[in-house]
Amino acid sequence: MDAYVRNIVLDCADARELADFYTRLLGMRVIREDWMVIAKDDDSFPRLAFEEVAGYRPPLWPDQEREYPQQMHICFGVDDSAAAGELALRLGATRLSEAGGSCPVFADPAGHPFCLCGPGE
Repeated sequence: MDAYVRNIVLDCADARELADFYTRLLGMRVIREDWMVIAKDDDSFPRLAFEEVAGYRPPLWPDQEREYPQQMHICFGVDDSAAAGELALRLGATRLSEAGGSCPVFADPAGHPFCLCGPGE
């Protein structure tokens, strides 16, 4: 069996808005609009997909005591974590506590935590 990560799906209140954030942050493009999916191109993996959920509640970083605690976060590799962090903030991200990690941690506009890891981080 040959397996690979096809899509990483993020729940959210507004799929189009969150797809726009990540296309601008990561230099990807929308490849499916019926179910918002973004990727570098039509044949690349993994892809990010966004699913609208009624009553969506964002996770809290790094709070695990909440009724719906954070289940995961994504670490993105970038050439320059400082420049990528500045771009993320301009696009609507929020800076979060690093909680002992080595990479800068942010929350996207829907509240999902993600890291921007530069070379060697």
